[in-house]
Amino acid sequence: MKLIIRLIISTIAVLVTDLLLSGVHAEDFMTGLLVAVVLGLLNTFVRPLFILLTLPVTIFTLGLFLLVINAGMVLLAAKLVPGFVVESFWWALGFSLLMGVVQGFL
Repeated sequence: MKLIIRLIISTIAVLVTDLLLSGVHAEDFMTGLLVAVVLGLLNTFVRPLFILLTLPVTIFTLGLFLLVINAGMVLLAAKLVPGFVVESFWWALGFSLLMGVVQGFL
């Protein structure tokens, strides 16, 4: 039950962030749900690998490189999910930051 609630909150966060940013487009609720699932899977399996591989850069930048990794996860999700479009790296960075804020608010 907790997983379903977290998934719905993530979907709402994706859709709200889509409304707030003009460079990010999700077609409908199902696309938002698919984006939430794909981002959850990417953050579970791929993100730790990227963090491990870029550990020296992350330490050198005092953790700010994690923002780049988050934006990369959003861009990868945009490539994997049809109907979800992110126009550039900067929009992906803004999406990841704003989505974290919206998820924290919800």
